[in-house]
Amino acid sequence: MGVSHGHRTPRPAVLVKHRVVQWATGNIGTRALHGVIEHPDLDLAGVYVHSPGKAGKDAGELCGLAPTGVAATHDAAEIAALGADCVLYMPRALDVGEVCRLLESGANVVTTRGEFHHPGSVPPEVRERVEAACERGGTSVHSTGSSPGFISEAVPLTLASIQRRLDALTISEYADLSRRDSPGLLFDVMGFGKPPAAFDERRLSHGRVSFGPSLRLVADALSMPLDSLEADGEVATARRTVRIAAGELEAGTVAAQRITVSGVRGGRAVLRFRAVWYCTTDLDPAWDVRATGWHVAVDGDAPLDIDMRFPVPIERMAAVSPAYTANRAVNAVPAVCAAAPGIRTTVDLPHILAVLG
Repeated sequence: MGVSHGHRTPRPAVLVKHRVVQWATGNIGTRALHGVIEHPDLDLAGVYVHSPGKAGKDAGELCGLAPTGVAATHDAAEIAALGADCVLYMPRALDVGEVCRLLESGANVVTTRGEFHHPGSVPPEVRERVEAACERGGTSVHSTGSSPGFISEAVPLTLASIQRRLDALTISEYADLSRRDSPGLLFDVMGFGKPPAAFDERRLSHGRVSFGPSLRLVADALSMPLDSLEADGEVATARRTVRIAAGELEAGTVAAQRITVSGVRGGRAVLRFRAVWYCTTDLDPAWDVRATGWHVAVDGDAPLDIDMRFPVPIERMAAVSPAYTANRAVNAVPAVCAAAPGIRTTVDLPHILAVLG
């Protein structure tokens, strides 16, 4: 391996900071707001909140920092009139009309919503509407985050850069949810704690929608477009009753889910994303589950086997984990503001750099 010697290139002086709006202040949005306020090259222009009770509060108060002089608003028209360079759009659900109004106002959009990872996967009518708004506003929109995003696009594209033959690439995501105090999410949305017969099987195929676009993006970038996407999954049950932060899981109820989406080319899976979400490791059947983090296996002429663990005590995971998603979005703002109008992907943008000093 070669060793490079040389001088570090100084970071160019930023003459004009990007004016940024934080849209929504849930777990991810609050961490992003914190990141914008502390970022040396970004200026907070505004904050949009869904709850009228948060309207009027200082942005610093909403994310645990000192007052900023920027008050949150519940008025979307007020946000559009700010003339911001970028909106960090992080609501629970996508409102296409909302996004188009922001783009038409001249504000670029970076979102942790997953709808824009791969333009070809966007429904044609939505794609046409969004791209027309980008043209009118001279703006771009980019979806990113930790997963999908960093682990399903940036990492595999980097690992593929040392391959000349790629036979298969598999990303496995592990998440221990036992300390996640979100009963509505775990029990009502994800279906934990239900008898296997009552589990909504449609959840096991949602990976096609969530991670399929990333797999198509990577495959297209490597000039090996996929023939199809396949999605399936399975559940495991708790061997005995267990108490987790969100409540109680009775023995025999769903305590783990394994969802797999595969990109198929030439009759075999060449790209695969597998999510393993669990509330206990004492499972029936017994699964080989790992600590929260990612594992990436590359089968090619330069094979790789990589573990990325989150070195955070499980008790602190809920406080730390939003950074994995929010920080990449904040760091992407300058690149997205500089991009050509349209739906821009990880492939279109330069490497996302973190300005830390």
